[in-house]
Amino acid sequence: MFVDEVRIYVKAGDGGNGCLAFRREKYVPRGGPSGGDGGRGGDVVMVASQHYNTLLHFRFNPEHKAGRGRHGEGSNRTGQDGASIEIPVPVGTVVYDADTGELLHDFTQPGERFTVARGGRGGRGNARFATATHQAPTEHEPGHPGEERRLRLELKLLADVGLVGFPNAGKSTLISRLSAARPKIAAYPFTTLEPNLGVVRLDDFRSFVIADIPGLIEGAHLGHGLGIQFLRHIERTRLLAHLVDVSDASGRDPEEDFRTVMRELSAFSAALPRKPMLVVATKLDALQDPSRLEALRRLAESEGLPFFPISAVAGQGLDALRYAMAEYALRPPAPESEPSSAAAEPEF
Repeated sequence: MFVDEVRIYVKAGDGGNGCLAFRREKYVPRGGPSGGDGGRGGDVVMVASQHYNTLLHFRFNPEHKAGRGRHGEGSNRTGQDGASIEIPVPVGTVVYDADTGELLHDFTQPGERFTVARGGRGGRGNARFATATHQAPTEHEPGHPGEERRLRLELKLLADVGLVGFPNAGKSTLISRLSAARPKIAAYPFTTLEPNLGVVRLDDFRSFVIADIPGLIEGAHLGHGLGIQFLRHIERTRLLAHLVDVSDASGRDPEEDFRTVMRELSAFSAALPRKPMLVVATKLDALQDPSRLEALRRLAESEGLPFFPISAVAGQGLDALRYAMAEYALRPPAPESEPSSAAAEPEF
């Protein structure tokens, strides 16, 4: 089961109480205060791990609590610190405060660590309050409570190229031909129910990651079809490959399919349509009316988008598409600049 959003509760350990004690030993008159401090509570730490690719392990284990510190003891003995806990999360997990919506952390590198809840400080024992004029203090402190939070975890897969398009546009077939991924492929809509990742390897030992997400239909932003819930997985990609079925069997207009998907991308995020994009005309092996292909080509040229006609089944045009994807995916990232407030919204 692919789970990419969960809510969990985390609680750091409380600090131990300070101790109230006086030294009572033979031959030690007026031993004085000897109450030790309480131990510190344990932290809750999240760690990015490559061994997980979904948030499923949180579905049936939504509460995570660290150990509390032990109380202080006599003879100035400090209580033991509580045990911290580590929570593994997939690389690409974004952590939000569920109550305020604040972004707390974005895990982008394996081994990255972030403390989501800090343990409480231990209380001071009465030995800490002794002074020259106050030699028998009875004051002592309780332990401080550890932080507790309700969190919303959202997984955004890390990929270089994202495939978008209508259901049955050929996305799963393409990723199976370009990589070793083996997604479900069938002749009915919505065979892809969850994102798939594949690694595309080039001849010179370079590689990049490609993501296939479930198809979009008109009204996806309103929840039609599988909705747009999976579009978060291509927000991080450097390049979008927009697949359009030009075969006569689809019964749809390729130009209108292109515009429909672009509107759904805009409804999810204004930044998605502005990403570098390739227009890929698929299923050339089933094309009987060449005017459908030419109409889509003219539309892509009018939008200033590179155009690639392919047949994933026959292998036609795949090499040119693979290296065009690599040109964007392996390009060093450009330095971030402030977005222009006057930038026009794309119209489709």
